[in-house]
Amino acid sequence: MGQSPSPKIRLEKRAGKTVTVIRGLHTYGSDKLDAIARELKGVFGTGGTVKNGVIEIQGDRAQAIKAWFKQ
Repeated sequence: MGQSPSPKIRLEKRAGKTVTVIRGLHTYGSDKLDAIARELKGVFGTGGTVKNGVIEIQGDRAQAIKAWFKQ
């Protein structure tokens, strides 16, 4: 059986703002990535997007997102 891809979570500065970037899940496909991004945005009450197989969530949410993925 294949193992689920593990997310690589890090912070990036963009135009003076912090963005939490989640890489490594591109094998899920765009529909699944959109669903994950939508759920994270709802849970954390923030904006975000999916670009080129990478989920971007506004703000410093790295620790909270790591905890969310462990659930």
